[in-house]
Amino acid sequence: MKKVEAIIKPFKLDEVKEALGEVGVRGMTVTEVKGFGRTGGKREVYRGSAYVVDFVPKVKIEAVIADELVPAAIEAIETAARTGRIGDGKIFVSPVEESIRIRTGERGEDAV
Repeated sequence: MKKVEAIIKPFKLDEVKEALGEVGVRGMTVTEVKGFGRTGGKREVYRGSAYVVDFVPKVKIEAVIADELVPAAIEAIETAARTGRIGDGKIFVSPVEESIRIRTGERGEDAV
């Protein structure tokens, strides 16, 4: 199993959720987050004064999925989240050693 984390633009959430569902991802966790990458945020003007917004609002999607679904999930996220502009986001993939469904005690992929 792998944990796929994607940090995307908020307005792309519905498209990414739908794309992941189409490739077989059955569940996910979504969190509103803030951050910045190489660009270091963006410059805004308020009442004539310029200032830098260091943290840009994003959405973080987390899904634990079977190894064989990972390539399709990555492709689905890339395609659905891409605008071609700065700040489209990142995808991270990490191994998951164990998964346990608290209610039933199921373990491994059965618990996901």
